[in-house]
Amino acid sequence: MKQSFKHALADSSFSIGAEIVGTRGIPQSNTNFISLARDLLADERINYVSLTDNPGGNPMLPPDWTARQLADFAPNVVIHLACKDANRAGLESQLWRYAAEGFENILALTGDLPVDGYPTLGNRVFDIDSVSLLGMMTAMNAGLPVLNRKRKIEHLTPTSFFAGGVVSPFKSRENELLPQYAKLLKKIRAGANWIIPQLGYDMRKFADIQRFLEQNNAVVPLIGNAYVLTKGIASLFHRGQLAGCVVTDSLMEQVEKHATGADKGKQFFKELAAKQIAVFKGLGYAGVHVGGLEKPEAFFEIIDTAHSYSQDDWKEFYAEIQYNKPDEFYFAPSEAPTEIPIPKNTRKRFFNVSPFYRFSRLVHALAFHRGRGFYPIIKRLYQFLDQQKPLRRCVTKALHQIEYCSKFFLYSCADCGDCGLPDTAYLCPMNRCSKNQRNGPCGGSRNGRCEADDKDCVWTIAYDRLRHFEEWERFASAPPICHNAALRGTSAWANLYLDRDHSAGQE
Repeated sequence: MKQSFKHALADSSFSIGAEIVGTRGIPQSNTNFISLARDLLADERINYVSLTDNPGGNPMLPPDWTARQLADFAPNVVIHLACKDANRAGLESQLWRYAAEGFENILALTGDLPVDGYPTLGNRVFDIDSVSLLGMMTAMNAGLPVLNRKRKIEHLTPTSFFAGGVVSPFKSRENELLPQYAKLLKKIRAGANWIIPQLGYDMRKFADIQRFLEQNNAVVPLIGNAYVLTKGIASLFHRGQLAGCVVTDSLMEQVEKHATGADKGKQFFKELAAKQIAVFKGLGYAGVHVGGLEKPEAFFEIIDTAHSYSQDDWKEFYAEIQYNKPDEFYFAPSEAPTEIPIPKNTRKRFFNVSPFYRFSRLVHALAFHRGRGFYPIIKRLYQFLDQQKPLRRCVTKALHQIEYCSKFFLYSCADCGDCGLPDTAYLCPMNRCSKNQRNGPCGGSRNGRCEADDKDCVWTIAYDRLRHFEEWERFASAPPICHNAALRGTSAWANLYLDRDHSAGQE
């Protein structure tokens, strides 16, 4: 009997999984991707299949439909669950359905920006992010506490989710990469049992993740990511048209060179994937996730090729597969996994540290830093006003209007009532981030630009600001944030001073 995905990661075996992409529209009786999944799961060389959730932001058949066709292989099915198409209530409902049907392996994703819909593009959801989704599964595993009809807390039946997360290491700039790693730590603290990196072709980046986790005493199985390219797909990745998937100029040159051959580069692409598998095994990864193929024979050929290499060949492949960008930033600047902390502040000039930001910090220190400055006095004022008397209600409303007008003018405030300005270096995450990210960046930025390509990534700017004042470590260790939508349209000042927002209980 095939070992379950969960138990395979727990022991010393090297697990190999296959990515299965669904379709848009009603599948036919001879659906290829279902047959592919079944054929792969029937073979001992494949431990699990991984079912994608609307990759690229396109509406598709949901992965749980595919999972139900593979119900007899449930312990070896990994379902991707993205936050882009449903709010937290919808995501919880989906998780209850997965638990009821026996599917426990869930990969938590924030998700790609939607690019299509009927009849035109719909609203983005992104009510919560992958960190909060992992926290939800952790709470469900412990027995989710809910209010019953008698307004008393009861704990629901615990689930057994084996949740995973994603990290995107293929960022060439320090202010893009280290926020990714900080969010990785938050995912692990939120309950991620395993991690899979996004897609790229620089094996040193995969080793870089290991060194970061070792330095931060974070022990979690890592699953490598290998995708069998074609010239068309490589061009798509090279242009940045699939968020988080990176093909650099140097690799694209090799792709174009080999694509002119008689086999259109097929042998090169297969060997590249096989060599990646060998490197992941040599590095000590718990397994590998292989995608880009439509026939089981192609998967088996690549796996058998990877197994045919000698024990130390991976070291040569590691040096060979380093298709990086000029001046690529790595957490570990050397090849040896030495103890290297998150970089401290240097004399480097940070252009994002403006006089306006310094002014915002000063105001925060005087009025909004818990227990300091004028905070205790203002807190008592709001406690006095928080009594349902007509005159006091009028004063509270007037203060809210002053707050909103000033913050809208200064920060483009979205009036969410659960303010994230202090957490994001005084950049409104509800307005400045296309996905409203509160716990760090998504994986979709490219060269410092938002996935939507309409602005700079808010987290690169926040990193520059926080690092300048040597506060990045504090952000990286801060508890996850899940904003309270019930506070929308209310005073964030009042909610802060009355301990109603996400910062309640923090000092």
